[in-house]
Amino acid sequence: MGQFFSWVKSNEKEILVTLDDLAKKSVQISEELVIMLTDLKIHECHKKIHSIETEADKLVRDIFSELNRTFITPLDREDMQRVASKIDDTIDHIDGISARLQSYKITTTPPYALEMANELVKATKEVELMTSKLRNIKNPSSMIEHCRKTSDIEHTVDDLYSAAITKLFESKDPIEIIKLKDIYEKMESASDRCVDVADVVEDIVLKYT
Repeated sequence: MGQFFSWVKSNEKEILVTLDDLAKKSVQISEELVIMLTDLKIHECHKKIHSIETEADKLVRDIFSELNRTFITPLDREDMQRVASKIDDTIDHIDGISARLQSYKITTTPPYALEMANELVKATKEVELMTSKLRNIKNPSSMIEHCRKTSDIEHTVDDLYSAAITKLFESKDPIEIIKLKDIYEKMESASDRCVDVADVVEDIVLKYT
């Protein structure tokens, strides 16, 4: 019986560690996007970003597999699935930004794109911090603060997006407008997905405190 409970405890810890590893991937991929936008001639960045996205997909599969195999979970099974799915959505969106930059053959950093990418790094770092604290929800006010900061960052990204679109429509090139508008929208959506993670985490905090 003692061995059984030891196995349960081990699995609980493994799920949360893997979830934290997934959140770290969101930071890594957002930082790589900043590097890519700093110099779009560095073609290795897209490969690295897609590699991180592939690694993240494996972590998501591992989390869902462990949740399905574990009788007792550290938090509600559905809540942990939602956190993992929303972090994965963020990573997928950033991979999508990179793919568009490459497929559209963007060679000059679009106005405001680097600033938006830097905000995504801040947002994913908040996601990583709040996710790491799910292991031991002792300071709910601190976790709620991370959620609020993520929302503030999203407002900043919205402002940058509005400025970028205003600048973009000064262009006379309809193809450029279509390409860059798509990229800007994907960047804004990536920020929204970080807020989705924060919303789920806030729900968890309120449920368990």
